[in-house]
Amino acid sequence: MTEEHLDRMVRDADPCRPGVIGDLDGAKQALLEELMSEPTLDRVAETPQPPYRARRGLLRRFAGPLTAAAALIGVLAVSTVLRAHPDDRPAAPPGTAGTGLPVAYSPVALKAAEQNPRLLIDEPGWQVTTVYGFAEQQGTIAFRNGGRQMDMNWYPAKEYDGYHADRLHVSAPEAVKVDGWPGDLVRYNAEDFAVMLRPRDGVFVELRASGADRTEFDRILTHVVRVDVRTWLAALPPEIVTPARVDEQAAKVLADIPLPPNFDRAALAGLGTNDPYQFGAQVTSRVGCAWIAEWLRAKRAGDDAALRRAADALRSSHRWQVLHRMNDEGDWPEVFWETADKVAAGDVPRGYDQALGCD
Repeated sequence: MTEEHLDRMVRDADPCRPGVIGDLDGAKQALLEELMSEPTLDRVAETPQPPYRARRGLLRRFAGPLTAAAALIGVLAVSTVLRAHPDDRPAAPPGTAGTGLPVAYSPVALKAAEQNPRLLIDEPGWQVTTVYGFAEQQGTIAFRNGGRQMDMNWYPAKEYDGYHADRLHVSAPEAVKVDGWPGDLVRYNAEDFAVMLRPRDGVFVELRASGADRTEFDRILTHVVRVDVRTWLAALPPEIVTPARVDEQAAKVLADIPLPPNFDRAALAGLGTNDPYQFGAQVTSRVGCAWIAEWLRAKRAGDDAALRRAADALRSSHRWQVLHRMNDEGDWPEVFWETADKVAAGDVPRGYDQALGCD
């Protein structure tokens, strides 16, 4: 994303959520105030931003709950795979991706797609730029067309009332429908609008656009359609890591990374669907957190050999190819290296679990 349109932070860091400010400790409070003082961050912390991309120039010591996106990934026009149909529009032909041949999707990929709202923009020129999440009924897909951008963020239905109450402080809501799905529209400014759709199938969706006035925003909404599972999957850029590709891509990410004892590769299947940056960050997060846990265990047990192995593994992160590939896109590698270096030197930083997204 650009400096003028940052991805928003995770829901847990939402300053609009009652009680959040008072619960932050001094360091996080200062950082949040720094972020909120930025003129371009008038709407941070309103969508489920994953904790792994950060804007250059603002080092996020607490990268978990307090980071914002900085770079786009590969793009794909999606309008060519849509067909006019009242609801859950199928691909034409079903299950194809421009080759004329059927595409076989794994049951895991189909299930992941089934559990999200599957909204696309059925108009030439719109491109998928960012995809992440899709686990636990939460995720994001972002589209761009020239200077206009549309983010679609979905959350568990149980969180609808809290989000909706927050948006009532933005502006008076206006009833609208998106492909027959009712919702409320609010206005942030003359070129910044959002629509919160009501809960459906266990989730609700918020669509937020920038770079379009109200007339253009209304027009764009008429092209937002809900599609079937195979159409949605066919619209994803080929580099997106879907559940069916996790094993293949995880093997590439982990090729030069020493794994901690009892590291569970199978657990990576639960990461959902992510663009390459977010996938790399989440995998290295799991590895880094496990090595720090092993370092702490060895320290408590007085196991000097294990302590050295853990420290050496954390220091080796400066040679991990995945982090070097990611370094031009965001600040996750710097956050990871800073934390790893401190632990390896015997100084476990306060808040490391938030910085690395540890459970």
